[in-house]
Amino acid sequence: MDAYESLDPDDGEVLDTELVVSDDVLVKAFALGPGAELAEHDHPESTNVFHVVEGTVTVIQDGEQRRIEAPGVVHHDRGVSHGARNVTDEKAVLTASLCPMPG
Repeated sequence: MDAYESLDPDDGEVLDTELVVSDDVLVKAFALGPGAELAEHDHPESTNVFHVVEGTVTVIQDGEQRRIEAPGVVHHDRGVSHGARNVTDEKAVLTASLCPMPG
């Protein structure tokens, strides 16, 4: 069973778990319940790649929004503001890979 499959968020809730932690990379899984949102933020020293693995996620990047259905990938360059929200009635799951590992 994949580690993120056990994440079962309520409406408006975001649950997360670390999948890989090393000196080089951090990979986290985020499960977004209906109506949940990861607030926009940036990683000045890390590239961040979202992999939508379940459902549909509205990705915000530099103020612009795109709906990404699983399986889908979104690349965020270092320092680019990004976030995600679930505007559907079903759970959505994405992983976020940061490289190099944020300090």
